[in-house]
Amino acid sequence: MRPYFTRLTERFFRLKSFGGDVLETRMKRCLSTTDITLLGVGHMIGAGIYVLTGSVVRNSTGPSIVLSFILAGFASLLSALCYAEFGARFPKAGSAYTYTYIGVGELWAFVIGWNIVLEHMLGAAAVARSWSGYLDSLLGQAIKNSTITNLGQLNNSSFFGDYPDLVAFVVVIAVAVFIALGSKTSTNFNSVFTLINMCVIIFVVGYGMTFADFDLWTGSDESGVSNFFPMGISGTLAGAASCFFAYIGFDGLATAGEEAANPSRAIPLATFVSMSIVTTAYVSMSAALTLMVPYKEVHPTAAFADAFARRGAVWAKYVVSLGALSGMTTSLQDIAEYVLGYQYKMITEGRIRAWVPFQTALSTPVPGQTVAWSVIFMTASFCGVSVLFSSGACHTTLGKIGIFILSVISLAFIGLICLHHQSKAQIDFKVPFVPLLPAGSILINVLLMTHLAPITWVRLAFWLTIGFAVYLFYGMKHSTEENREFSQGVSKSTTYESMVSEQVTPQSVALP
Repeated sequence: MRPYFTRLTERFFRLKSFGGDVLETRMKRCLSTTDITLLGVGHMIGAGIYVLTGSVVRNSTGPSIVLSFILAGFASLLSALCYAEFGARFPKAGSAYTYTYIGVGELWAFVIGWNIVLEHMLGAAAVARSWSGYLDSLLGQAIKNSTITNLGQLNNSSFFGDYPDLVAFVVVIAVAVFIALGSKTSTNFNSVFTLINMCVIIFVVGYGMTFADFDLWTGSDESGVSNFFPMGISGTLAGAASCFFAYIGFDGLATAGEEAANPSRAIPLATFVSMSIVTTAYVSMSAALTLMVPYKEVHPTAAFADAFARRGAVWAKYVVSLGALSGMTTSLQDIAEYVLGYQYKMITEGRIRAWVPFQTALSTPVPGQTVAWSVIFMTASFCGVSVLFSSGACHTTLGKIGIFILSVISLAFIGLICLHHQSKAQIDFKVPFVPLLPAGSILINVLLMTHLAPITWVRLAFWLTIGFAVYLFYGMKHSTEENREFSQGVSKSTTYESMVSEQVTPQSVALP
């Protein structure tokens, strides 16, 4: 029995190996700091501000969403710097899934990859739902009223939306077909839509501030509740946990390290500058919104367009909706491609099976994508945006106990970081102030996690239960590392140090 559990543990923690030097890259080093900065901005600015703001302002933060975006941006910056070192240390990897596989082991890599798929599927569903909301706003709520009249209204609950969103369903189908056909024009469309989106952001901030009413931020209401912090500091923290989604895409900075002309300078500088630009845009737009209309009147899915309409600038509503639809279209496509890319990577690694394989009209294999698209279809059609980005303050005793336990665990891991063997390999970029900066990143992320709503943890537990079953009964036995060990007669786990010492050339190792 003991050898069985020993072998099982070795399987859980075996590391992915690369052929050749893990630091080797064949990419041409031609990207300047400006190039990488624009790359990061392009990855991050998209649907996040349009999808999140209305729901978060109305349900969690009120005007203090500006602080939520700042806190979420700071947490993302710390995580992005850690990503940058991963990108410099393992240029061949290029994803959180592979970084975890290399550094921590197979089981945790599967957990990361499995949850990233869930994160982006729900993100795609929320974007599709908001896309429909902005289109409906342009049409004077004609879609909503017609759907409720002909199909009826869904049960009044915090989980379901007000009505089955058939437009969101059709939008997801259109994106699925577009990706499956492999259109070569997608890059050009993305560039045009991104440019339109940036122009509209400038318009929203500039024109929106002309309607600013600072009384909406100052003082208190008739019951004595602060106008700026209507849900308290805990509501602001809960909003920051949801606003983190708006910064998804910062990992693109890490993968640019092997193409940077001067990575040690370009990566940290581009990370800081791009994060600053994106955070400034998000804070400015949310400030303009909450200064235009009272937070209780903010539309949950078409916040900016509805705000201009309420202030009498109906024509501006169409301009804003154009930018919102452009940004959400590109984001929906990017998110969907990200999901399918991760899914394909896990299939080729042998981690998950290609359920329901089929081929597109152009005979392009799309194994297992039916399951992912089905989840997006259903959540986009029936779930409300608020449940897809749930957050809530932990006021209960159980919540406070959870915060304490997670804090203790975080401090224990920080101690392990201090004691961990430090690699001597010379790389283009290393995180400064180790272990303080990574420890700060851990603590801030734990703080944000404790302010997620219970439904978020229930959803995670359900998804992980399915994932562990897939891994234990299929993925573990069919992984590429399992096949490699079987073919080579290897039966021991590989440590990070042994892998690096085997694959890093003597010239790349720093002298003590």
